[in-house]
Amino acid sequence: MKGPRLPRWMYPGMHLKRWLLLLFAGIAILGLGAAIFIRDLYRQNAADEIAVVYWLTGAWLEPEIRAALVALLGLTLTGIGMWGLMRSVTSPFVARGGSVMEVLYTKRYLARGPRIVALGGGTGLSTLLRGLKGYSANITAVVAVADDGGSSGRLRQQLGIVPPGDIRNCIAALADAEPLMTQLMQYRFPSGSGLDDHAFGNLFIAAMTAVTGDFEEAVRESNRVLAVRGQVLPATSVPLNLSAKLESGRSLYGQVAITRAEEPIQRVFIEPDDVRANPEALERILEAEMIVIGPGSLFSSVLPNLLISDVRDALSAAPGLKVYVCNVATQPGETPEMTASQHLRALFAHIGEDLIDCVIVNRSHSARHPEGWRARPVEVDVRRLEELPVVIVEEDVVDPTNAHRHDPAKLAAALMRLHQEDRIERPRQRRIRRPAANAS
Repeated sequence: MKGPRLPRWMYPGMHLKRWLLLLFAGIAILGLGAAIFIRDLYRQNAADEIAVVYWLTGAWLEPEIRAALVALLGLTLTGIGMWGLMRSVTSPFVARGGSVMEVLYTKRYLARGPRIVALGGGTGLSTLLRGLKGYSANITAVVAVADDGGSSGRLRQQLGIVPPGDIRNCIAALADAEPLMTQLMQYRFPSGSGLDDHAFGNLFIAAMTAVTGDFEEAVRESNRVLAVRGQVLPATSVPLNLSAKLESGRSLYGQVAITRAEEPIQRVFIEPDDVRANPEALERILEAEMIVIGPGSLFSSVLPNLLISDVRDALSAAPGLKVYVCNVATQPGETPEMTASQHLRALFAHIGEDLIDCVIVNRSHSARHPEGWRARPVEVDVRRLEELPVVIVEEDVVDPTNAHRHDPAKLAAALMRLHQEDRIERPRQRRIRRPAANAS
């Protein structure tokens, strides 16, 4: 018959017992200091004390000084013991190079952050997530799955899986270990390796799909394994095919072809058009306090999610504030020369005018233009925007070093200000223009 087992904290190598002993010793000495003070307070005879204790604690000192020194020693030992014990207990949960305060901030403060759902794809969505994760851990990215180019397109064709590229970008953006995780997930194998131009993150998600047997479960497990702050969800478990009708009457097929349209796009479509959305994504939309649509390529990244009927129905029923983030720059081939109002009208033409409450537009055009920049800043045609049933929010949200992209911190701060105002009272004015002092 086996004897009683020791509690696990008593096992060798746990680095707990030494600190517990030091803590108990400190408390005992602190109590001794209090006893000396009380004895002196009531003028009791020192002969009542144990002789060894009496002499070890400084019998030659004045009683008040003696009590204070003993109490100070007890406090010091107690503090060291508590510090060592807490460090031993929390160290397994702290990432290498991190800190206990960072873990507490993530688990306690960010866990109370607003429930936010971001809809989109491409680099715009990952830029948004990189800023939002500093305000909340309750973020859900619902990612478009219509990509058919590059590494994602090849894996989609060869393995029949949902294209993982945009999901990979979002996981990297929300990972606690970013930017190291970004470098790993975005690493592309060199030519001649047999994995030419494949991103490691794409292969990781493809392998996880093979292990779990289900793409949605693979993404869910990837969120957990890679310590994602929030969650990333595919809009659907079925790869979508994207097509577009141009104003000339021509049709284009595939996301890559649409990004190179070079003439105005009249309408985009998804196949299958009756695809069912991810149930978990719909649940998050209905629970969200704020739903952010964009930024990103309007026709090839933002609209594919919104063309899923289940997603539109969930947006219509959701009580949260619905915000469209207009791009800061036009996209050659897809949205050349399009103004802010034209972006919004194209969106309304596909999903109706009742699914968006606010639009955030960039009001700063002082950012540096990258070399060889073919795009131009999106013109904010306020008079045209005011004809539409939305609240116009003008903010400085552009990256000062790259006029082609949003600044993650600026965009997230603008959204949080809007969320705070919505909690007090949903804005009723038709236009909000922030003072320059609040834009940075």
